Amino acid sequence: MHIQRTNFLVRFYHQLGSPPSFYRISGYFLKWLLFIAIGLTIWGLYDGLVLAPADYQQGDSFRIIYVHVPAAWMSMFIYAIMGVCGAIAIIWRMKMAEAVMLASAPIGAWFTVIALVTGSLWGKPMWGTWWEWDARMTSELILLFLYIGIMATYSAFSEDNRKAARMAALIAVVGVFNVVIIHFSVKWWSSIHQGSTVSLMGEQHITWDMLRPLLVMAFATKFYYGYSMLKRARVYLLETESNKRWVQDIVLGEKA
Repeated sequence: MHIQRTNFLVRFYHQLGSPPSFYRISGYFLKWLLFIAIGLTIWGLYDGLVLAPADYQQGDSFRIIYVHVPAAWMSMFIYAIMGVCGAIAIIWRMKMAEAVMLASAPIGAWFTVIALVTGSLWGKPMWGTWWEWDARMTSELILLFLYIGIMATYSAFSEDNRKAARMAALIAVVGVFNVVIIHFSVKWWSSIHQGSTVSLMGEQHITWDMLRPLLVMAFATKFYYGYSMLKRARVYLLETESNKRWVQDIVLGEKA
């Protein structure tokens, strides 16, 4: 039984590494990922903006946390995935790793923009300033530049898709160090940011009524990322594999 399960996982892994198999399998998940993302977003926003109690210090202004924090988490989470995919693309030249990495870049960039903007909106009434060049905010801004750099690098070498992907992968791998800096910046340097409110292992510094919608929004953003990434990766495959028979069959099937 264990051997059969292992063989299935290995076979499934190799299927995902094949562009036509990835395109076919990912199509089954798109609708469900989108429906779940929308449902969780509605639930999380209603729970956070309406049902959650006001903060005893910040009042209702703290509710921006339900957009800011999930967006900040996703900005780092997506880049970490891109770093792993970039390493796979460099070492094993796996095209699907390149597809996932490049499809993730615009999504991660937008989450980073949302984190920066909502952080400034939250910071003005709390800290008295829109922006402060502390380690957390500066490293998050650098993360945005890394996302833009990856997309710009791929576009600059667009005449050779594989070379462009490998160049972008190199930036993605090197930039992972910045994600580590973002995570530990509050501990390593003096910062106007508060410490971590949510901890996977330690004590929580937020009540369950406030934590619940935050976790729901965190899951909602991940399901949205899954949907958007797969959608973009499928488009990437159709563009870069346009001369392959499997893509031509899909195009002919859609025209029929």
